[in-house]
Amino acid sequence: MHRRRRIAVTLSTAALLAATPLLTACGNDARPGAAAVVGEQRITVEQLESRVNAVRAAQRAAIKDDEGYERALSGSGQLARATLHTMVLDRVLDRAVTNAGVEVSRKDVQQLRKGLARQAGGEQGLRAAWLQQYNVPPSQLDASLRTEIGAQKLSERLGADMNTEAGQKAFWKALSKASDELDVRLNPRYGKWAVAENGRVGRVDGSTPWVRTVTQPSPAATVT
Repeated sequence: MHRRRRIAVTLSTAALLAATPLLTACGNDARPGAAAVVGEQRITVEQLESRVNAVRAAQRAAIKDDEGYERALSGSGQLARATLHTMVLDRVLDRAVTNAGVEVSRKDVQQLRKGLARQAGGEQGLRAAWLQQYNVPPSQLDASLRTEIGAQKLSERLGADMNTEAGQKAFWKALSKASDELDVRLNPRYGKWAVAENGRVGRVDGSTPWVRTVTQPSPAATVT
């Protein structure tokens, strides 16, 4: 399967933000029990752990040998933080899409899924590719594709060519505006939500070295 470039996620990684001087580090006083607060919505620690465990379980099901599974685990040590980044960014993008008057239909998702499945040699190949490349478990595939379509439609509505610096700037300006409207706040253990000098938004590590995030596989993920 050809590596598909995810507009919504690939362009806003923590690594990119960490390398860019920050203009704003948004609040980190998420309410107790919340991994993040996005507008009026809470992403609870339980919801985050459930998503992480779904990824781990899917990896365990896809990788039969213990050695291969251990390699997968070692390669995704920041999975909780990366997953929270994606969960928050999806909500920010959804606000930007709504602001632009863009709609994503169920038919849009089905058509994209069918096309990607053909490229991947079938549904199984598509699910495996999305899990491996983006840590998206099969249960979240449609939601992830919906976000992808929303990002593409938003860039089209803005007239933003994502192959150009100007196009990327216009796209991220819309997401930065949506992020401000939602007043994103993270639990300090997961870092901070920040707006970078180039306008990109995303999670960055906070200055709390004494906090250590430990992610354990769910019991189901340890069963072969």
